[in-house]
Amino acid sequence: MENYNNIGESNNNAQSNFNKEEAYLRAKKKFDKLKGFYWHLAAYVVVNIFLIITVTTHLDGNESFWRFETFATPIFWGIGLAFHAMGIFGPDLLFGKGWEDKKINEYMDKDKRRWE
Repeated sequence: MENYNNIGESNNNAQSNFNKEEAYLRAKKKFDKLKGFYWHLAAYVVVNIFLIITVTTHLDGNESFWRFETFATPIFWGIGLAFHAMGIFGPDLLFGKGWEDKKINEYMDKDKRRWE
């Protein structure tokens, strides 16, 4: 009987170790995605500052800085960066955690007051 208890304990320890390792791997994967986003953001800032400075220094005397060509790259790349952020931070970026539950409870309270 004693051997049977030891087997059960070793299985629990193995399962616990497996769960810890799995949690670590999930956390590492999330961290790697977040790190990739921050590198993407850093590249966006550095490259676009360089491009805008380059455009500004190469303007002819009668050319305007406020043209679509000056801001096309930051605009379209910014859209891509926004989608990358949505992929990393998910729907909580816009609505926050528990937003849906709060709204449901708010509507239920309004209906409850209306029927009382």
